[in-house]
Amino acid sequence: MTLGFSSSFGHVFNPVWANDFNESAVQTYNANFNHCCTMENIEELIKERIDDIPQADVLIGGPPCQGFSLLNKQRSHDQRKQLWRPFLQIAAHTGVRIFVMENVPQLIGSAEFYEILSAADSLGFKTAYARLCAADYGVPQTRWRAFIVGCTFLNPGDFFPPKKTHRRPDGIPTGHMFSDDRESYIADAPSWRTVRDAIADLPNPENTQIRDVPPPLDLHFGRSPTPQSIARYQAIPEQGMNRFDLQKRAPALTPNCWLKKTQGGTDLFGRLWWDRPAFTIRTEFFKPEKGRYLHPVQHRPLTHREAARLQSFPDSFKFCGSKNDIAKQIGNAVPPPLSARIADCVLVMLMQQKLHSQA
Repeated sequence: MTLGFSSSFGHVFNPVWANDFNESAVQTYNANFNHCCTMENIEELIKERIDDIPQADVLIGGPPCQGFSLLNKQRSHDQRKQLWRPFLQIAAHTGVRIFVMENVPQLIGSAEFYEILSAADSLGFKTAYARLCAADYGVPQTRWRAFIVGCTFLNPGDFFPPKKTHRRPDGIPTGHMFSDDRESYIADAPSWRTVRDAIADLPNPENTQIRDVPPPLDLHFGRSPTPQSIARYQAIPEQGMNRFDLQKRAPALTPNCWLKKTQGGTDLFGRLWWDRPAFTIRTEFFKPEKGRYLHPVQHRPLTHREAARLQSFPDSFKFCGSKNDIAKQIGNAVPPPLSARIADCVLVMLMQQKLHSQA
């Protein structure tokens, strides 16, 4: 989320401290921003050395969201659902005036959601919240995320959520969470960005490892699929096809578990469309069996570079770690253009406070 708040996206926010419990994520943060990211157990840090965390104006972050995710079958007992508590403790201790908490859409309406609002209120924060779709803010991906914004000096609901900068084109089916309220858009909003916009200029991938070449080709590598996998890709050549088309066209190539399951999600083993946004890019985007991750026309899954572009990372952004480490960083990220529009709201709120203090 820091990238959207940075000068790379036109903002003036300066990071003074960050923390992550993943070594490669810390390395990536420090390679791109001020070397201020630590790697510690956040609960232990708060208990033993909370005074090491500097004062700040704004706190942004995403407490681990796997505890809320529908992909987590044990979510009702997942202790990671409680990591919002250290987040608010830090907000209180560091004297921030605004916080932005990000999570999966399932957070809103959960029991923990109401606990968060109550705890924030007890600390003096007024709150606003929303589920936002990244495609509405210039990201070529229909990725939904939940955001809670807290502010100590005004009602953040007067400034958040940000107006949508891109409009859903006619003819693209959407879920129930989409709204076409004209008041929610900027004037003359262009259409959603597409897969073609993001990756069409990339050549065919080479090799199967991270390469010591300049971006974007450093992360534009393929895999080593089996002959059976290639046959499956070739059996569903048209954009938008998925595992159900594989069952119809090539039942002999279809795994038994899919043959037995005649209903369910239509994204598994799916091909992307050139002229639509991608579906949600998760941490295993390089595995077609995990989602709609097949290239629109080539018989292969997405590369790391393609996934990073579908998340709207600039090619100049440096990723550290192994292939799997980088995939997790890409899949877990808040798309920078989305966080930049939230940063717009935060900046306006801070400017409002400054104007009132000068009046």
